[in-house]
Amino acid sequence: MPVWIWYTALRILLFAVPLAVLLIAGVNPWVSAAVAAAFGFSASLIFLRRQRESIASDLYAARHRESPAVHVDDEVEDAAVDASAPDRRDTPAG
Repeated sequence: MPVWIWYTALRILLFAVPLAVLLIAGVNPWVSAAVAAAFGFSASLIFLRRQRESIASDLYAARHRESPAVHVDDEVEDAAVDASAPDRRDTPAG
């Protein structure tokens, strides 16, 4: 399973579980959401450091490739555009 899916699922759980507990306890929904968000944010900073760094390194590697990724579709589209464009040398300047 990709790291970003695991990280996202854990972040949702770190928010949803405290929210559910607070709502069951009868706390105001706005206060419950704020406390659950603060808990989820701080707990993810403390406990999910390894997953966050892994995602960050994957994103950095994808963004800073030595050669850009070229897809077959891109090459076909470029060839079609080049073939349909009129030759600029044939048109008179004017």
